[in-house]
Amino acid sequence: MIFLRSLVYLMLLVIIVVPYWVLVMCVAWLPRVPRWKIIAGWPRLAAWLAIHLLGIRYEVRGRENIPAEPVVILSKHSSAWETLAYSEIFPPHVYVMKRELMWLPFLGWGLALFSPIFIDRADRKNAMRRTVELGKQRLAQGFCIMVYPEGTRIPVGKRGKYKLGGAHVAVQTGARVLPVAHNAGLLWPRNSFLKHPGKVTVVIGEPIDSAGQTPEQLMRKVEDWIESQVEILLRAERAHAA
Repeated sequence: MIFLRSLVYLMLLVIIVVPYWVLVMCVAWLPRVPRWKIIAGWPRLAAWLAIHLLGIRYEVRGRENIPAEPVVILSKHSSAWETLAYSEIFPPHVYVMKRELMWLPFLGWGLALFSPIFIDRADRKNAMRRTVELGKQRLAQGFCIMVYPEGTRIPVGKRGKYKLGGAHVAVQTGARVLPVAHNAGLLWPRNSFLKHPGKVTVVIGEPIDSAGQTPEQLMRKVEDWIESQVEILLRAERAHAA
């Protein structure tokens, strides 16, 4: 049954993406934030289908910690689930992405209209400068900046190296940082076709002021908080399964 549900889910997303891409092209002329809200309908639909077809529900703890002003969101990344559900959970936000994604037919064109910050990862110095410059612009335009500090999906229970890019943007722009932890990888594992029913728990911490801190100090606080919350979630899951 899990295999069949996962297969139907994938097929539906493939079928839906073509007409939705046409819609995205039709709204390309809109201002950035209204355009984002329309484009975000696709990942929101995918998250909705995950609930009703795959049985992957979610609970958000700390939603009241999301501030009114744009912030830099630093989140754990263990699954594709969060890239979909975050469009529903958080205000309009943009991702920092490798520029190669922009060149993908159809997908890359749609991503470009999502107002991301495309960078050349091979040129680290200019990538950081571009991230800060465009980060300032996106914050001023009303977007939060979404960054996965570990840079890639990390299996649940493991810890990757937390890179300083998101903390640099926060320190340079004066924006506050919003740390986020979750356990989505338990149900939607990294690089797995099978998606398992259950409940994802997303924990949003209190905003952290970047003023007077170095990127290293700021990221250390974020990393300690995220990893401690993930461990709490895993302990609760193990206790429930026992």
